[in-house]
Amino acid sequence: MNVTTRQGTIDDIPAIFDLIKELAIYERALDQVSNNVDKLTRDYNEKLFDFFVAESDSKIIGLSLYYFRYSTWKGKRLYMEDIIVTEEMRGNGIGKILFDATVAAAKGTGCTGMMWQVLDWNTSAVGFYRKYGTSFDNEWINCNLDF
Repeated sequence: MNVTTRQGTIDDIPAIFDLIKELAIYERALDQVSNNVDKLTRDYNEKLFDFFVAESDSKIIGLSLYYFRYSTWKGKRLYMEDIIVTEEMRGNGIGKILFDATVAAAKGTGCTGMMWQVLDWNTSAVGFYRKYGTSFDNEWINCNLDF
């Protein structure tokens, strides 16, 4: 299997939205997805996020979506919103390829580090991140205010 990774483009938005829905199904939360292709396109054009895609046989099989944030203590940080790999392609090292590309983007843009979240029940993802020496925070509580 030949897998390539590249920076995403606006033409990839419909395919990455399919991956986003696939992740929501995996996390048993499809009913919570209110985003759509039009919103993603608008927000991408406004440079609110960027992404990498993984391809095999010219088909997008993975995604790493990220954006930059600012920490008062640490400075510029990259926030990785999601890594998604199609269900049939999981376990083939594609997540590692996407994660490594995202780490390289953080380093290459002068970030002081990366941040992301992982569900505590997603033991395969937790195990994956442990291999990188990831620090897991049990002290902070996630907060959301939806509009």
